[in-house]
Amino acid sequence: MRAAPALRGGLVVRLAWLVVGLFLFSCGIVFFLASRLGLPPWDVLHQGLAKHTPLSFGLANEVVGVLVLALAWWLGAKVGIGTVANAVLIGLFVVLLQPLVSTDAVEGVGLPGRIALLAAGLVLFGVGSALYIGAALGAGPRDSLMLVGAERSGLRIGWVRALIESTVLLIGFALGGHVGVGTVFFAALIGPAVETSFWLFSRTALSH
Repeated sequence: MRAAPALRGGLVVRLAWLVVGLFLFSCGIVFFLASRLGLPPWDVLHQGLAKHTPLSFGLANEVVGVLVLALAWWLGAKVGIGTVANAVLIGLFVVLLQPLVSTDAVEGVGLPGRIALLAAGLVLFGVGSALYIGAALGAGPRDSLMLVGAERSGLRIGWVRALIESTVLLIGFALGGHVGVGTVFFAALIGPAVETSFWLFSRTALSH
């Protein structure tokens, strides 16, 4: 599959899909953090950059996001309200959700439980991406790059996403970012998870 599903509804309905999708995406981030099995590839890059530049981890995230968005826009990606919402709401939702899944709450969870958190997080990433991108109000910087990359290269979305994540992971690791089993898990499976969610939603009554 090379394109996101187009969800039905007017602006208000699509705004609702956008917010719900970003919330689920944020839940996926929190699940990954709670598992303590490794950062996602982009955060490995942000951490590596913070080690070699005056940038903090958070500022490195913002700078990379702006650069990626500029690249995606240059390649022809659509920038809209969803792009801004991605930048604002995901961080807000993560801040609100983190106390609910604190380190203490998962301290006694064994390895199988932590792996289950990774798997659940990956599903949430996929479903959240399908909803907020399918709202057609503009994707976030990294998802915009994935979509325009698939469109211009003719490759499947899953392959493009996996290639981007793997490249970012290698650069981040070379810069000294922390890599764990969760990082490899994310890099290898985020592409298929997003593409599968796109495929499922495109075959429901929710999409055109």
